[in-house]
Amino acid sequence: MRLDEEVRDIELGLERSRRRDQFEIKTKWAVRWEDVRRAVMDIEPQVVHFSGHGAGEQGLAMEDASGQMQLVTQEALARLFKLFKDSTECVVLNACYSEVQAVAIHEHIDCVIGMRSAVQDSAAKEFAVGFYDGLGANYSYQRAFDLGCSGVLNDTEADKPVLMLRQSPSLETLSVLPLDPLSVADDSIELEEPDGMVPVESRFYIDRPPIEVDCYERIVKPGALIRIKGPRQMGKSSLMIRVLDQAQQRGYRIANVNFQRVDGEYLTGGDVFFQWFCRCVAEALDLPDRLEETWKGAMGAKHRTTKYFEKYLLPNCDKPLVLALDEVDQVFPCEEIAKDFFGLLRFWHEQSKYDVLWKKLRLVIVHSKEVYIPLDLNQSPFNVGFAVELRELNPEQVRSLIERHGLQWQESQVAALMQLLGGHPYLLRVALYQLARQRITFEQLVREAPTEGGLYGEHLRRHLLNLESEQGHGLPAAMQRVMRSTQPVQIGTTEAFKLASMGLVKYSGNAVVPLCELYRQYFSDRLV
Repeated sequence: MRLDEEVRDIELGLERSRRRDQFEIKTKWAVRWEDVRRAVMDIEPQVVHFSGHGAGEQGLAMEDASGQMQLVTQEALARLFKLFKDSTECVVLNACYSEVQAVAIHEHIDCVIGMRSAVQDSAAKEFAVGFYDGLGANYSYQRAFDLGCSGVLNDTEADKPVLMLRQSPSLETLSVLPLDPLSVADDSIELEEPDGMVPVESRFYIDRPPIEVDCYERIVKPGALIRIKGPRQMGKSSLMIRVLDQAQQRGYRIANVNFQRVDGEYLTGGDVFFQWFCRCVAEALDLPDRLEETWKGAMGAKHRTTKYFEKYLLPNCDKPLVLALDEVDQVFPCEEIAKDFFGLLRFWHEQSKYDVLWKKLRLVIVHSKEVYIPLDLNQSPFNVGFAVELRELNPEQVRSLIERHGLQWQESQVAALMQLLGGHPYLLRVALYQLARQRITFEQLVREAPTEGGLYGEHLRRHLLNLESEQGHGLPAAMQRVMRSTQPVQIGTTEAFKLASMGLVKYSGNAVVPLCELYRQYFSDRLV
């Protein structure tokens, strides 16, 4: 394998670097497993570099006491580096098919490099020389890795080394924003506190075409049903009030019921819940409560609710009625009520297809969580109508939001912000508001954001409590696996859906990745 040439070229590269006094190379040849263990124990190296043969899941090739080949498993490697995780920063496995060992070691070491396929000896040497040239130039591990990859000729995507990196964004890896962002003292830019729904007239609401136009077109159709789903603080309610505003401009009647208002006592039985619901709708329409007159007879709560709408609420609306149901997730835990209530909404929607009176009703249903309650397909409102799933803002939309805060940034700076916060509308607005007011610098944001005392302390703690409440369902463990990996991770379908509905991860094929670096940093060391 000409390993002596690889070591010589690495040494020559480091000797000519400006940081040559900070490096010392210790080499061990024809090693046995115990030689590796003793070397790591005695030297306590910051970087461990293995050059040799790999056999995928079978292990890395070393020698045994008789000089024959011995394969060392990933479990043994992981146990070793777990003991030295405080001194070892980086492990480089310059061997064919060593990705599986890299994954195991990465459970304990922040930076690990492996090979996902077979690699030519010349390519392995070219990568190693470029990587250490980068470290010698004071590059970050990420940048040194990129430099090493750039030096490999005639490679394909499948042949490239794999970097698994878990570290905080630094001012080297994230483009540094100006210490003194553009002032917004100009009266023409009136900033808004990033709290709750974005008002209809706000300049800080970012359209996500074609979602808004599609919703506006559908709300005017008889019997329309629009379902808006997305993680908390992703902009669902802000979209909903814009749909209601469009309807109101046409003279439609609006009843907006937020289920966060429902007290626990109304979730204990069907009658009291449906009575609460009917009263909320009547109140929203400025109509007097007529439940005492209509809530009679031996019929069940669903039938009585339907009659209340048929005999009282709908006839008193001379224009179409838009019934907006926000935060319906609050009903999900009450399975019997949820089955009856959502089954009733589906029944009303079906009625609107042929009943003139029910054609007046338009439904807007907003929720965050995945629907895990067992609903019959023919009795569920969650598989009919027009579905909208709100996701992150894309780079162009983030750029627009930055400009609306009066900040003029370069593309690299936009990318840096998105690396830290993703395209999460709420997280972005909180940061941009503080940056535009010059209350923090970007360096402070990077340093303090993942901490309890940072801008997002309450937001992060709420997510942590929600995760811990799901301990019995394995959600914290699944979250920990995702946050500690630099590659997409496949977890259980239920866990993936739940974490995605909480807005903590996003899908990459069938696997998931953290939504942003903020979540990776905060949760990776807080979940056990």
